[in-house]
Amino acid sequence: MILPKAQQLLLPVSRPFMVASIAVALALDLLPLGRITWTPDWLMVLLAFWGLHQPRYVGMGAAFVLGLAIDVDHSTLLGEHALVYCLLVFGVQALQRRLLWFGPLWQALQLLPLFAGAHLLELLLRLLGSGVAPGWEAALAPLLETLIWPLASGLLLAPQRRPPDQDENRPL
Repeated sequence: MILPKAQQLLLPVSRPFMVASIAVALALDLLPLGRITWTPDWLMVLLAFWGLHQPRYVGMGAAFVLGLAIDVDHSTLLGEHALVYCLLVFGVQALQRRLLWFGPLWQALQLLPLFAGAHLLELLLRLLGSGVAPGWEAALAPLLETLIWPLASGLLLAPQRRPPDQDENRPL
């Protein structure tokens, strides 16, 4: 495969690192912040990231199980977050070949509609299930997740980057 725009060849991902990063995101989502509606969904960002970069390991099954865990913690309709996370991972994996050609900033801009759609679906499910709608602050969450994407991409791909030891006999 030809790498786009002199992109660096990455080392294989460490599965314990991947699981640890998802566990940290789950812990951040489980923090009792008074259910502030504008906070970013850290688990959504991590599921989208690993669903894009490692679709064999993090797919809709992991999204469903983690979504059920969030539903139980938030005391929401069982399956609400699971459905949202599954559809988000499906959308990311459907756009995977195109998204990987871009840098983190352009990826974030292309993921903004997916994040916004996921939050809109979550809002609609919450309205149907309980009739309680969050305020206008809920529109900030997809924007914050889009702003987090380049930072998360840089941090999560850092352990996979090769050291810059160039050799005339090994061009890769």
